[in-house]
Amino acid sequence: MSTGGGRKAIFAAATANLGIAAAKFVGFLVTGASSMLAEAIHSVVDTTNQMLLLLGQKRARKAADVDHPFGYGRNRYFYAFLVALVLFTAGGLFSIYEGVHKLNLIEEGEGEVVSPGVAIAILLFAVVLESWSLRTALRESKPGRAGVTLWRYIRRAREPELPVVILEDTAALTGLMIALVAIVASAVTGDPTYDAYGTIAIGVLLVSVAVILVFETQSLLVGEGATREDTAHIVAAIEGGPDDSVDRVIHLKTLYLGPDELLVAAKVSVRHADSASDVTAAINSAEERLRTVVPVARVVYLEPDVFDVTRAQAGDAGPGTHSERTPYRGLREELLQEAEARDEPREEARDDTTDRDASEPT
Repeated sequence: MSTGGGRKAIFAAATANLGIAAAKFVGFLVTGASSMLAEAIHSVVDTTNQMLLLLGQKRARKAADVDHPFGYGRNRYFYAFLVALVLFTAGGLFSIYEGVHKLNLIEEGEGEVVSPGVAIAILLFAVVLESWSLRTALRESKPGRAGVTLWRYIRRAREPELPVVILEDTAALTGLMIALVAIVASAVTGDPTYDAYGTIAIGVLLVSVAVILVFETQSLLVGEGATREDTAHIVAAIEGGPDDSVDRVIHLKTLYLGPDELLVAAKVSVRHADSASDVTAAINSAEERLRTVVPVARVVYLEPDVFDVTRAQAGDAGPGTHSERTPYRGLREELLQEAEARDEPREEARDDTTDRDASEPT
């Protein structure tokens, strides 16, 4: 389900991170706390990442051309992948390096944290802004979550921006908590190594989030098809004509060309006696039903064929014929049985449109 690419959440996150980054840099200059520097760099990286997401959305809107006949929708996946790389290198690895560097300074008798109260005040201010940003992202993602858990939504959503913002904001809040604990511990004990270890922990956190983003966006970049739920809706729409002019779906392939554009290609069985004009009308009617049920299916190719039951039963499929039992029959019942086995309500099995488990049945 499209949520407009989460532009409101992206702008909220960028605004919050820009203000937070400035405050954290001031805090680092005043206190000398390495965890403050790590958090400042983290906020700068997050702001850069939000700009990359917006750039990806802009590039994705470019009109299709001869070299890219299906458009540029996957730019949104590519720039989300860049976000993961930037978070890993500029955010995570730098924080780990800064923490190790701080430990070396401590061994040389330097690296003391001064004015910890200033750092604590700035971090609490950052917590407020990051909480507002995360709240905005969660509110924007609510229509797309459709009752599934937040982690399942992050793992299976077709739109990359909101999961990226949610993960970044969650990591930012966690990092702020780590920095607070590290600075308070350093202030109470007089031991600056807590600050250094907190900085390393923030780096490990950012690297972990970046790795999650890399694997999630990699799957989108390679190409994912419709969810099992949408596949069932597509088959039902194609086969659901009032006059049974389309007998069955023989073969089906789907592919997301971008978060808001699904390609559907299917070979369908029509009646042997139908004229060319009847077949054309049946195909057009099936396409209209399909787009009504699954609006994201914007590119649809349906190829008519004749299903030969006698030859299929005899095991002699031959050109243009297929086995009698297609893999799409009973898909709805199978999904409902799986939901019941997991003790989930039947409504969830019908409404979850963010599942990424399988693009199509085999």
